[in-house]
Amino acid sequence: MLPVGAYAYSQGLEFAVSSGWVKDDNTASIWIKGLLGNTLTNLDIPILSRLHKAWLVNDKKKVLYWNDYLFASRDSGELQAEDQQLAHALARLLGDLGVPEAMVWKKNSRVCFITLFSLGLAHWKIPINDASWGYLWMWAENQVLAAIKLVPIGQTSGQKILSSAIEIIPKLVSTGLSLKDEDIGYTAPGQGIASALHETQYTRIFRS
Repeated sequence: MLPVGAYAYSQGLEFAVSSGWVKDDNTASIWIKGLLGNTLTNLDIPILSRLHKAWLVNDKKKVLYWNDYLFASRDSGELQAEDQQLAHALARLLGDLGVPEAMVWKKNSRVCFITLFSLGLAHWKIPINDASWGYLWMWAENQVLAAIKLVPIGQTSGQKILSSAIEIIPKLVSTGLSLKDEDIGYTAPGQGIASALHETQYTRIFRS
């Protein structure tokens, strides 16, 4: 989170809190685990796997295809901007860490974070199953930190949400990695609506 600035984004959670959709420990848990089980399982994880495979065999055409597919699946301008900004930050970081292929993506205005994340996996030969677990954990932890600030919920409540997320992550990864191409897609329109409405929210702490 820190090297790329993911902590600055709530992915629609800020509007969900301001509108009363998320208002306590229970609704925060439902929101976070709901997105884990829908958006990330049905979209991010299967595309992460395909990008990883494409990088391993240096199939640039497939890398571009799945990057563009994912970018087009982001449901609001804020979600697209977030993906682009995080990806550019990760491209700089990977370049500094000795992954020169990452640098060319700094000029791409439609690049996704997962595209650069999967490049790092391929470069350091990190197994896709382990990486998928780590990706879901990273996302959940960032959402919990946002919920602690926004709802607000206590640190203990945040840890309880993360503990319950840990229990479902293995199954979500297994489901996401087994999806066929025709089953991949965005299935959380409420997040897209929240993110779009966040663009004109009167006061904001987060960038999305």
